[in-house]
Amino acid sequence: MSCLASCCASLTCGICTSVASSITKRSARLGYCGLFGVSLVLSWILREVASPLLKQFSWINTSDDLSKEWFQIQAVLRVSMGNFLFFGILSLILIGVKDQNDRRDALHHGGWIAKMVVWALLVILMFFLPNVFINIYGVLSKFGAGLFLLVQVLILLDATHSWNDSWVAKDEHKWYLALLAVSVACYLAAFTFTGILFIWFNPSGQNCGLNVFFLVTTIILGFVFAVIALHPQVNGSLLPASVISIYCAYVCYTGLSSEPRGYVCNGLHNKSKVVSTSTLVLGMLTTVLSVLYSALRAGSSTTFLSPPSSPRAGDRKTLLESDELESGKGKSEAEARPVTYSYMFFHLIFALASMYSAMLLSGWTSDSENADLIDVGWTSVWVRICTEWVTAGLYIWSLIAPLLLPDREFY
Repeated sequence: MSCLASCCASLTCGICTSVASSITKRSARLGYCGLFGVSLVLSWILREVASPLLKQFSWINTSDDLSKEWFQIQAVLRVSMGNFLFFGILSLILIGVKDQNDRRDALHHGGWIAKMVVWALLVILMFFLPNVFINIYGVLSKFGAGLFLLVQVLILLDATHSWNDSWVAKDEHKWYLALLAVSVACYLAAFTFTGILFIWFNPSGQNCGLNVFFLVTTIILGFVFAVIALHPQVNGSLLPASVISIYCAYVCYTGLSSEPRGYVCNGLHNKSKVVSTSTLVLGMLTTVLSVLYSALRAGSSTTFLSPPSSPRAGDRKTLLESDELESGKGKSEAEARPVTYSYMFFHLIFALASMYSAMLLSGWTSDSENADLIDVGWTSVWVRICTEWVTAGLYIWSLIAPLLLPDREFY
């Protein structure tokens, strides 16, 4: 038996070493994404099963009046806080890394076994903290989650403008036609989708004025985007306007679908009071993929919040190409190679994403409604709708700012 245990331990150690080595060689960013994804799955699992366990901890279970939902929120926030501290500490350590000759570059790309152990210890230690620290973190997480959503919007605006500029720069007739085709397709999709939402969230015979207001506002914003972008005095384009329109329609949908399941105007869900496991799994996977993509896209941006010596937008590299450069392939080690993205900002985004995911899984720390569902409740609705309006406001500002402030340069 001891021989078998020794073999299993050796095999496990070998697998961890192999995985860590592969992460270092391939892509550190993918490794951090994997670790973040594990933290989200762990939060979800503990949210469902940890309530009886937490009741056994006297420093957590301080009252007989605490509900099951309260313990679920505690489990989510404690895992999130450990994750936040892990990425936050890395972000602070890696401030100012400009080239790969900096010794801290090795910390970002290597030492994966040690980092996994540190991450696990931080998460475990959070379950030994008094409730007051977790309550403070829960309040701060609301602001951190809002900041993450703001960065997500800025990344979307940056991506759409970069996409448009790259096709316009080709200066060929076929690319102009492609711009027009994609723009028209996006607008058709946005308005068609919004029309479907009228059917789902404005059932006949019900007074759903709030939902109608949200949907009409979304349609009006789509038209406003096009009018402003095509104005002769505005240096705009139809492609970013159409992409932002379809994004606003999607965010409006996520907001309306977060309405409580028993709400009469939520025609998409109110006919079924029972939520299947497959629905919860699908919702969780969607949340995980959305947060991971946003964190990876934002943290790897080369167009804003990048270190001064890093390549700008014109030198964009693919994910694996960038990591090959960082591993030293094709260049002499003595040469000072600038980093391809801001390590500090990359980890900061994951720290904020930890707060955002905690808010999603805990219903924005509300234990009074739909505790068995992910990202459901009126708080989630208003967060989504406000995100849509902030997106619209930032996009409109990006179009009219050069006119209002002609003496300033905008990129």
